[in-house]
Amino acid sequence: MSFVLYSIAGAIGGLIGGMGMGGGTLLIPILNIFCKVKQHQAQAINLIGFIPMAVVALIIHVKNHLVVYKDLLPIIISGVITCVGGCFLSKIIGGDLLGRGFGAFLLVLSIFQFVFAIKMFKNNKQ
Repeated sequence: MSFVLYSIAGAIGGLIGGMGMGGGTLLIPILNIFCKVKQHQAQAINLIGFIPMAVVALIIHVKNHLVVYKDLLPIIISGVITCVGGCFLSKIIGGDLLGRGFGAFLLVLSIFQFVFAIKMFKNNKQ
């Protein structure tokens, strides 16, 4: 039964990730709540699952000439630095606090998306 739950969680995360929202916004809570995976493990699984999705997205963006190569180096450097820092920070923070922080992040993200959707709706009506 757990294989089925993990497969459904992965499919939902992949589908949402493929749409551009970021599959971790659903994958992590699904793994944590329904599959009883600890917060640190759920976030690690999400990061590992992100790698193939990112590679596919990069290939598609390169084929569509959407990658600005001169901007890559600063993005890569800052991404690696913050990734390493975040890994060390998550090791220090307990799973409960990490889960609450992720929940707060999702709450703030949903508010921003809701406000943005309202603005877009109003702009399209005019």
